[in-house]
Amino acid sequence: MIKIEKTDVYGWDAAIRGMRNPMNSWDKSDSTFEEVFETYDFQDFYTKSFTAGENDLGLMMKLSKGGPVHAKFRRMITVTVDITAPLYWWKEFDTYKVGTVANSCSTMHKIHAKEFTLDDFSHEQLLNKERDLLEDIIELLNENIRYFLNFKDKCYWWQMIQLLPSSYNQKRTVQLNYEVLHNIYTWRKDHKLDEWHVFCDWIQTLPYSEIITGVCGVWIIDPDGYYPYCNQCGYEPPRPLQNDDNRTPYCPSCGAKMRKGYEG
Repeated sequence: MIKIEKTDVYGWDAAIRGMRNPMNSWDKSDSTFEEVFETYDFQDFYTKSFTAGENDLGLMMKLSKGGPVHAKFRRMITVTVDITAPLYWWKEFDTYKVGTVANSCSTMHKIHAKEFTLDDFSHEQLLNKERDLLEDIIELLNENIRYFLNFKDKCYWWQMIQLLPSSYNQKRTVQLNYEVLHNIYTWRKDHKLDEWHVFCDWIQTLPYSEIITGVCGVWIIDPDGYYPYCNQCGYEPPRPLQNDDNRTPYCPSCGAKMRKGYEG
């Protein structure tokens, strides 16, 4: 199980300026930044809405294809997000140390704050016998919570710490950038863990994710005008498909992020 929420992406303005510094091509930049006025908790905020221009997006794609040395602008596009995932997934995520920051809910300080329930653990793949065993462990953990709260003996705290299964779901607020996400997508999109597939699907939903994944597709229209197909893998959506209302923004087959409109 993995839950991804409260995503925020920023840094486009500086990333594009820096991207154009080597060739002094600032005059070719055609992206737009619109200030959006919002009110939250009776306070006023101004945020920037970003739309990539054709010139800037084309240069970003060109530099991205050149690899990390040329795609340094990706390091300046920052993403913050809340992720709740099992400890066995976080163990693999923690291999990405450069360019990431995380603040987590503490198991050291708050493990005894409330009794555990089955939903605090990833258990969707467990068979009946194994699920029963997990429920027994949960009851044992809760028993030690009660003992620790009543007697204040650290011995019971140790039982909780060393008995806690790696399927326990921990929440972290994470900061990363588009370069880190490119590395993750490249090496984890075909991973055996379901959580990585969900995470990579989330990457594809980010603004202009094609500069992360390297995949940008378009629906190609046959001469009869009814049966579009993906230019990346040849997939044909359910027929008939005649307008933008029926067109999906991602190819269900290869995951390519599709540009607006059709080609034919």
